[in-house]
Amino acid sequence: MDCPLLVWMLSLNRDVTTEEYDKCYNLVRECAPHAKIAYDCTSIDSFRQILCQMLPLLMMRHRRISRAKWKDCETSNGKHWIEQSPDDMPPEKFLQSMIGYHLAYDNSLCGMVMTQGRQRQVINIGLGVKQLSVEPRGVSVAAYAESFAHKLTPLELTFIAPELGDEVVLRRLCILLSLKAAYIKAVGQSRGFDWSRLEFNIPNESARGDDHPLQGWEFRVFKAQLGVQRNGTVIEESYQCACAFFRGTKESKFIWHDNAKDLEAWVQFINIDQMIKVIPKLTA
Repeated sequence: MDCPLLVWMLSLNRDVTTEEYDKCYNLVRECAPHAKIAYDCTSIDSFRQILCQMLPLLMMRHRRISRAKWKDCETSNGKHWIEQSPDDMPPEKFLQSMIGYHLAYDNSLCGMVMTQGRQRQVINIGLGVKQLSVEPRGVSVAAYAESFAHKLTPLELTFIAPELGDEVVLRRLCILLSLKAAYIKAVGQSRGFDWSRLEFNIPNESARGDDHPLQGWEFRVFKAQLGVQRNGTVIEESYQCACAFFRGTKESKFIWHDNAKDLEAWVQFINIDQMIKVIPKLTA
């Protein structure tokens, strides 16, 4: 199934004003009415949700498709896809024009993964984003990892043994959590899903669900490095990201992207300034 994956990553690289929040909120209310986001200009979580909903608008604008020429659709389990207008489009092309996508965010990074093809091919897609940082600030890496133990299997816990060192433990933990989040969202599971039902054997590049192999999946793993300005100081932040997409092949496949050049072909990075600048064009 030849459905290329594309990712848009939006960096919340600075604080925003109430005026900027209002511009973004009003755009989403007008152009993405399916997104029911309560107005709260003091909430960073509200603003992250709004920015995520702006990503499909930006993507379609980038494809030079006016807002009147497409609609956002949703399956019964919350999977979204974009259906373009069939006007002036041959039936066979229309069937292949569906765009499946998923939105995700964590702290200063919002993201969208998408692909195009037939509706049944493109909806099983998910994105996981996890910052490489402990929470709350100041807690030890060991204690932070322990707080996620209930989401991991006994095998996965061996990959984050404390004796491996804080840097390795944190990186591996975030890889596991981003992969699980991507898969859970790709299949449309609810928030109450038991993450320990999934097992990612990173060294063997294999995955299991309820002790059965997950076949036919493509998992892509990459990092994002951000420079975020807070109170006049630029802070470096690192994020572990993972995409999950069902291709229907006999085996599942893991693809690791270890440098920025690998990402250029399919991951686009933008920031708040770039997004706000194009707001007038997104309603067209």
